[in-house]
Amino acid sequence: MLLACSLSITVLLPLILIGTPGLAAQEKQAQKEIEAFNQKFRAAILKMDNAAVISLWAEDGTTLLPGMAPLTGRSNIAKWLDEVTAKMPGYRVTRPDNDFHDIQISGDWASEWGTTIQVAQPPGDKEPIEIYGKILLVLHKEKDGEWRIKQEMWNASPHS
Repeated sequence: MLLACSLSITVLLPLILIGTPGLAAQEKQAQKEIEAFNQKFRAAILKMDNAAVISLWAEDGTTLLPGMAPLTGRSNIAKWLDEVTAKMPGYRVTRPDNDFHDIQISGDWASEWGTTIQVAQPPGDKEPIEIYGKILLVLHKEKDGEWRIKQEMWNASPHS
């Protein structure tokens, strides 16, 4: 019995050690992909490019925004986003900062939370609109290899 255990450890330990660097490299690659996703998310919001924002959503994604019923489905989220921007002619986003933390990766799933500051400048000499809050994203790596938002949750928080 002792010989069998010793043999198992001798055979399995190298396999475990060999597999670990591969897993670490995959996780590091996923981390880089999510950081690139976050940059695409920021750039799309800065340009107020609704099509680019919606392309970052999973087909069956859900957003949980303050004071609203959950919105599920890329088409429903796109409709809502288009309605919001239609009410803002001449506005431009000047600051779409999400400071993401604690990216957790488990295979094709990931989560991250962050603080967010959104600043929109109305046309003319009007004061900008500033929104401060917290954001939580659950991401899924889709069949095409792209990370997309499966679930999003925002809440307001005071400026600090």
